[in-house]
Amino acid sequence: MVSRRQFLASVAAPMALRQLAPGARTRGRAPVEGLALPRTPDGYPPLPDFDVAAVGRQLRQRFPDLRHHFIFEYYPWYGTNPWRHWNGQDRVPPYDIAASAVPALGPYDSRDTSVLEQHAAWIVESGAGAINVSWWGRERYEDRAVPLLMDVMRDYGLKVAFHIEPYHSSRTDMYASDVLYLLTEYGDKRHWDCMLVLDDAHGRKGPVFKAFATIMGPIATDCHGRQSPVALWRPDSVWRQQTDLVRETLRHDFDRVWLLSDSSESRTAGRVGAAGFDGIAPYGVFDYEHWPALAGTYSASDLLFSFSIGTGFDSIVRRNVPPDSCYRPPRFLPPADIDWTRPDERQRAHRLALWQIEGSLRATLNLQTDPSLFNAAAGFFAVYIATFNEWHEGTAFEPMKDHAALLPEERPYGYHNPAYGRYRLDSLKTRLAAILEG
Repeated sequence: MVSRRQFLASVAAPMALRQLAPGARTRGRAPVEGLALPRTPDGYPPLPDFDVAAVGRQLRQRFPDLRHHFIFEYYPWYGTNPWRHWNGQDRVPPYDIAASAVPALGPYDSRDTSVLEQHAAWIVESGAGAINVSWWGRERYEDRAVPLLMDVMRDYGLKVAFHIEPYHSSRTDMYASDVLYLLTEYGDKRHWDCMLVLDDAHGRKGPVFKAFATIMGPIATDCHGRQSPVALWRPDSVWRQQTDLVRETLRHDFDRVWLLSDSSESRTAGRVGAAGFDGIAPYGVFDYEHWPALAGTYSASDLLFSFSIGTGFDSIVRRNVPPDSCYRPPRFLPPADIDWTRPDERQRAHRLALWQIEGSLRATLNLQTDPSLFNAAAGFFAVYIATFNEWHEGTAFEPMKDHAALLPEERPYGYHNPAYGRYRLDSLKTRLAAILEG
């Protein structure tokens, strides 16, 4: 199991082409530190200015379905019989799991209806109105989990979009076919009861798809200087054939279809356009002080951009690493050295995550409503929230156990659970309410 950041690092060389019982809930007591806006930690850039009343008023006027434009990244890949994903990186569940913190629900199964109902209730509580499902190809575990997942999300008034992952080296060649499969199987056959079809500010309607590992180079160079082909690489012209095919096939069915790349570099703006993507929605880009320049570059090419609201990064660390491996333990982000054995240090990590949530929220909303940038003129607005339940990388807004609630069998593994496990969800809930409701 390789994290997204580790995967991207592996191909980042210079490019040749340049459980709770059903109905149970985490208690809603007051958090340890309250939900006051976080102050900027020493040594970090200040939070961007943000007029929440003005931004919320503008968005509500332009997007009647505004709640559905806030979209949680969602992972349906967990299993318990047999174990799936919780046992990554040599972990041995149920107490030793592939997560930096223990979920409030414990290690759960993505096909458990009671789990999905709790997830849906939390998502509704947050204010978000949709999920973006990590999808790994037809008839695979994640695909087979979708029908039940959609049934539950529909019952809670939530919508479902799809994030097409690099499930095989032939994925690019299947891109148009995959998009059409998802629209047919989970849109048309279900009579569009749950598929996310966004409204833009000009009244146009259409689905939105993200794809991961799109714009890359053909050769990767490791830390020893050894070069190897990138199996997933395809020329931009092949991507263009696929994106054109999607639009041509669907031109009578929707006003438009939004196809988003995951590129996060200014230098690839030309390639994103050449590949036929409408713009970018990069995953896991945490340094939001660089987003204005990136948004400006893509806007200049009439390309859209969407940056995520995120918590930072707190990944698990691999075990049993070979001596000559290029693997390096991922750093906590925002950058900090945390002594996880100390309650005050875990609380410092809590504060840094709140600061990252607030800063990324302000930055992406400011940029997407800036009248001088392309998104506003194009009438496009979508904010992904990274993530609801990516537990390996420690980015989950899904509630964690309070540290005091860790089981005696869980404590030896050094989990990073904070004193109050709902703090991320509560923070997001407060901020989205101010935007959605005024």
